[in-house]
Amino acid sequence: MEQTIQEMAEAYKLLADKTRLTIIALLQEQELCVCDITDIIGMSQPNASQHLRKLKAAGLLNEKKKGQWVYYSLNPDAEAYVQCVYPYLPSMKDKIAGLNNCCGPQEEA
Repeated sequence: MEQTIQEMAEAYKLLADKTRLTIIALLQEQELCVCDITDIIGMSQPNASQHLRKLKAAGLLNEKKKGQWVYYSLNPDAEAYVQCVYPYLPSMKDKIAGLNNCCGPQEEA
């Protein structure tokens, strides 16, 4: 039980960060490349990559390489106590609609 409490606390600490919670909200809409995330959030690629690394290490994100680009998506196998937050996140469809598509067109894998 103590291990589960600790894991939950760590996951909620990750989600308590505004940038990471925004990334989760974005990825709830669709899979995105790092450059798309940096474009929307307005931060440098190294900073965004640090946030993405932490979310991936916690098991909240999946990573897929397509050519030279790395795409991120929500991990559907993330713990239920994390996923229960997702429905309460605001829609990011308007932010994603304004993307420049800097990575080129996504190809289906």
